[in-house]
Amino acid sequence: MMIKNEKDIIRLIKEDKWMMDILRAVKSLNLPDWWVCAGFVRSKIWDALHGFKERTPIPDIDVIYFDDTNMEELEEKKLEIRLRNILPNIPWSVKNEARMHVVNNIPPYSSSVDAISKFPETATSLGVKLDEKDDIILVAPWGVDDVINLEVKPTPYFKQSKELSKIYEERITKKNWKDIWYKVKVFHIENSY
Repeated sequence: MMIKNEKDIIRLIKEDKWMMDILRAVKSLNLPDWWVCAGFVRSKIWDALHGFKERTPIPDIDVIYFDDTNMEELEEKKLEIRLRNILPNIPWSVKNEARMHVVNNIPPYSSSVDAISKFPETATSLGVKLDEKDDIILVAPWGVDDVINLEVKPTPYFKQSKELSKIYEERITKKNWKDIWYKVKVFHIENSY
């Protein structure tokens, strides 16, 4: 399948009933600044670009939102339960990005999109959600070229320090995406410190 731009990605997701069911389930919670992100979007694109007939299993469905009025981790767990009641066979992972800076030991995010822009890889810095008419909205702070070109590169945020560069390098080693998607090209951070 040819994927050249954001429109093609949106069409790919729109034609996937499983993905649309997940987006509708999350939308039903009415969360502020919500997105389903990361591997949920990236893996679908890479599967399509590899011509896979079967969906590559992903460890979790990353749902994020931004609510600085309730930053209790317990609230995230309650939301996961609500989602499991709607779609029980989905490995839900819900995170309030208003709280995650504490977990990640970095300055606070200003929004969910700000958090997405600070994911480790540009190809994973993607999020989708449904608007009021159930049309798909795609956010890609670093664009879609890297994911479409099957290139794993660090986001500018992860090039800022030795500590973050190390996290990026450890993550791409651990994820070992080339074992699943053989066309993927991984770019390492040069030691420019």
